[in-house]
Amino acid sequence: MTENSYEVRPIGRVESSLTDRATAPRQGDEGAPDAWLVFQEDVHEGLRDLRAGEEVILLTWFDRAARDVLVVHPRGDLARPPQGVFTTRSPDRPNPIGLHRVTILAIEGPRFLVKGLEALDGTPIVDVKPVLAQDAAER
Repeated sequence: MTENSYEVRPIGRVESSLTDRATAPRQGDEGAPDAWLVFQEDVHEGLRDLRAGEEVILLTWFDRAARDVLVVHPRGDLARPPQGVFTTRSPDRPNPIGLHRVTILAIEGPRFLVKGLEALDGTPIVDVKPVLAQDAAER
């Protein structure tokens, strides 16, 4: 097997009051503050149909994560037995892609205020996808 590499470029960055990984909530529903998604101008046209009140899936790149980790104690709890990283939501993993379900609260040009985002300030945004309704034919 040959090794491939893929280019992923950020389309924006997170602006958040969260700056310390050790004290940040582990999931968005565990007390994460509202945060701003600041998108680059060259992708703004792709965001044009998103509205306040909608839920989206946000993909981020955990740029401060360790990429050589394959086994972790879930949630950093040493009392729990170690598990393979792919059975956890640990940010430390070979490809540290963050997956966040957030609600858009407000839109101001290329800036989106979202609820429930546990990503740290400065985290690169990789993609945004809609949350599909039960009937996927709606989109």
